[in-house]
Amino acid sequence: MDLRAALAAHRLVAIIRGTDPEAAVRTVLTLAEEGVELIEVSLTGTDALSVIERARKELGPDRPLGAGTVLTADDARAAHRAGANFAVTPALGDGIREAHRLELPVIAGVLTPTEILAARPLGVAALKIFPAAEAGGPAYLKALRGPFPDEVFVPVGGVDELAAREYLNAGATAVGVGSPLIGDAADGGSLTALRARTRAFLTVVEESSFAREAS
Repeated sequence: MDLRAALAAHRLVAIIRGTDPEAAVRTVLTLAEEGVELIEVSLTGTDALSVIERARKELGPDRPLGAGTVLTADDARAAHRAGANFAVTPALGDGIREAHRLELPVIAGVLTPTEILAARPLGVAALKIFPAAEAGGPAYLKALRGPFPDEVFVPVGGVDELAAREYLNAGATAVGVGSPLIGDAADGGSLTALRARTRAFLTVVEESSFAREAS
């Protein structure tokens, strides 16, 4: 899977962290039906591995489906067994090396310029700026792009519709969106409301003016 190309093409990663496994699976499938190509299921959600496994069976073998909050080598192995085909981490931990060994591309969590440099030898596909809002929002991303113009940045944390537009226009390759998109759908909430939010975010992505070529 060419995750860099997928991020550049689709520009939105939906992040699911639910308390109801049945609802979480329905949420994955609803997002996929609405055209969200990149979906991440956080391992901190209830029975997350079973959610990934069941969603994989429904989506088929090739659809992008990631495991989030991959901290350890054990996390990476479990996510791989469940059917994830990419991994997302909140930091530069042991899960990255094991995911790489398993041929799972990684969106690795970083915050500072030092961490960005430390991520380079790890062979990650993209860099998750986390927590993006607390770090300074789109202005911070724009500042990072000065010394790091060729990095694939994916801001995550506090990304609502307005922030998503600003990040993409400031040079983010993609944005990662959790609760502003998912709401309570993965806890048993309305899928109709989820569909409406999804369409609104996809419109933002389509209208964002900053275009990047996949590398």
